[in-house]
Amino acid sequence: MTQPPDQQPPQGVFGAPYDPPSGPYGTQQPGQAVGPYGTPAQPGPYGTQQPGPYRPPTPQPGPYDAPTRPGPYGVPPQQGPYDAPTQPGPAGSGGGGFFRGRRGKVVGAVLAVVLLAGGGVWLATGGDEAKSSAAPGPDTSSTGSGKRKNKDEDQDQGPSDLRAEADGINAKRKPGEAKVLWLQEGGVDLPANGSDVYGPWVVGDTVVKAMFHTVSGYSVTDGSQKWSLRLPAAMCAAPSQASADGKIALGIQTGHGDRALCNGLQMVDLTTGKAGWYKTFKRQGAWDLLSNPAMAINGDTVTIGRKTRTDAFRVSDGKVLFGELPGNCQPFGFASGPVAIAAASCQTAADDHKEQLVERIDPATGKVLWKYKVKKGWEIAQFYSVSPLVVSLKKGDQWAIIMLNDDGTYRSQLVGGDENFKTQCDTDVATDGRNLDNCLGAAADDKTVYLATKPGESDPTNKVVAFDLASGQTKWKAAAPAGQTLMPMRAEGGRLLMYLSAAKNKGGGIASLPPTGGTPQMVVRHPAAGAEAERALFDTRVAYVNGRSLLLSTSISGIEDGDEKRAKSMAAFGS
Repeated sequence: MTQPPDQQPPQGVFGAPYDPPSGPYGTQQPGQAVGPYGTPAQPGPYGTQQPGPYRPPTPQPGPYDAPTRPGPYGVPPQQGPYDAPTQPGPAGSGGGGFFRGRRGKVVGAVLAVVLLAGGGVWLATGGDEAKSSAAPGPDTSSTGSGKRKNKDEDQDQGPSDLRAEADGINAKRKPGEAKVLWLQEGGVDLPANGSDVYGPWVVGDTVVKAMFHTVSGYSVTDGSQKWSLRLPAAMCAAPSQASADGKIALGIQTGHGDRALCNGLQMVDLTTGKAGWYKTFKRQGAWDLLSNPAMAINGDTVTIGRKTRTDAFRVSDGKVLFGELPGNCQPFGFASGPVAIAAASCQTAADDHKEQLVERIDPATGKVLWKYKVKKGWEIAQFYSVSPLVVSLKKGDQWAIIMLNDDGTYRSQLVGGDENFKTQCDTDVATDGRNLDNCLGAAADDKTVYLATKPGESDPTNKVVAFDLASGQTKWKAAAPAGQTLMPMRAEGGRLLMYLSAAKNKGGGIASLPPTGGTPQMVVRHPAAGAEAERALFDTRVAYVNGRSLLLSTSISGIEDGDEKRAKSMAAFGS
C-alpha cells in the first residue's frame, strides 16, 4: 500500500490496517461508553498543534471577547485589546505549505523564520490575542483599497471574443448537448508567480470567484459582472462555503512584499459585493508562521486554523468567539457545514504531535461536545463527508478511511482491495490555504461511501467504487465512459452526482448514478466542440447548481505579461 509524498492528499491503495491500539482509544462523552476499541479517550481540553514533525512552542493565552475594531471600509471604530499594530512577518510566511506549492514561496519563509528567531525578534515575544486594527495599507500602485471598482479597473469581465467563442461552440452542438452559457477570463493583473483562485461560491443568482486582491460576482445566467471588490491586500485563504445568508470571511495578507503575512480577515457580503468588518489575528512561533491556514464556516462562525491553534470569529459582526482552548490538545482545522467537526492534535511529552482527535465542537463557544481519539501515529488528512462522518487518515505511506457515528463512536473502515484511488482536495490544488474539506472524488450518503479510482497513465478511464457504510466492503463498481474520468461530487436527491472530465474531442459534464450502481447517466452533457475550452481550466473545481455546471480554474499564471488576464478562469454550461 503506497501513498504519495507527504503534504499531498491520498492517491493510491488504501485500507492500511487500522487496528485497535493497546492503550486508550475511542470516543469520550459525558456519561457515555466508548466505541469498540477500548477505554475512553483521556479527558482534558484543548490547546495546541497540527500534525507533522514540526513542533511549535505552545502559545501563551491572551484576552478575547473585545468589540470589533474598524475595518478598512468605514466601520465605526471601537476600542478593544486587539488594537496593537500588526507585527511584521517574515518573507512569504503567510502562504504555501511546508516545502510545497507550485510557486515556491516557502523556502524564503523558512530562511526568514530562522533568521528572525535567531535574531530574537518578535517570534518569541508577546501574547496571542487576536487584534482588530486599521486595514493594511493599500498598495499605492493599485487603484484603491477596499473599494468597489470602476468598470475600467482590473475588469475581469471577459471581452467580446469570449462571447464569440461560446457562440461558435454552441453553433456546433450535437443533440443532447448543453450550451456554453458563458466563459470568463482571469481579467486581473497578477504578480509574476500567478495566484490561487478561490470559489466558486453561488449565492442566489450570483456566482463569485476571488483571486489576488479582487473578489468578483457574476450573473449565473449570462456571466455579466454584477460587482467587483478590490481588497487592500492579496488573499491567502478562504472557506469552501459561505454562510447561509451569503457572507464570507476571507484570509488576506497584512504588509507587503517580503513582510506579507497571512493574518488578516475581511468579511464580504457575496450578494452585494460590499465589504464588512476587518480583523487581524496573531501568528506566533516559527511553525505557526509556516502553517497554511485551514478555514471553515459553521453557522455564524468562521474559523482559521493553523499548527498551533484555531481562532474563531462571528461572521455577522467579527466578534471573537474563541481562540486557544485550555489543555494540551488544539483543533487545527474544521470542515464547513451545519455541524462543526474539527481535527485536533495534542502536545505530548514526546512532543511529536502524533496524537490526534476528531472532535465535534460548538462553533459559538468552542466547547467540545465529543471527541474520538485516533490511533497514535495516524494523522487526519481530510474530512470527505461530515454527515455521515467519513475521515481520511494517513500514517507515513499508509492510508486509511474510517467512518464514525453521529455521536463520534467508531463505525467502520473502508476495505480498498486492489484498486488505486484518487481525490483532488485543496491540499492538492492550492498554494495558499489547506482546508480539510472540499474534495472532488469522494462523497457519501446515509448508506454508501463513493470513491474514484486513479486513472492510468495511458488511459484516463477510471471507475467509481461504492462501499457499504456499515461494513466498509465494496458494493459495486461503475466504469466511466472510455477515455474519460469520473469524480464523485455529492449525493443528492437519491443519486450520486459526479463530474465527468473532458477529453480530446469529448465534452465533460455532470453525470449521475443510482444507489445501486449501473451505467452513468448524463445530467448535463458539455458540448464536444467545447472540450478544449474546458480542458484549458487548471485543476478544476466544479459546482452544480439549479441545472447549471460551473467550472473554476484553481490557479492562474502566465509566461508573458498579460497572459494571466487572458487565461480562462470560469466556464458555465446549461440549457
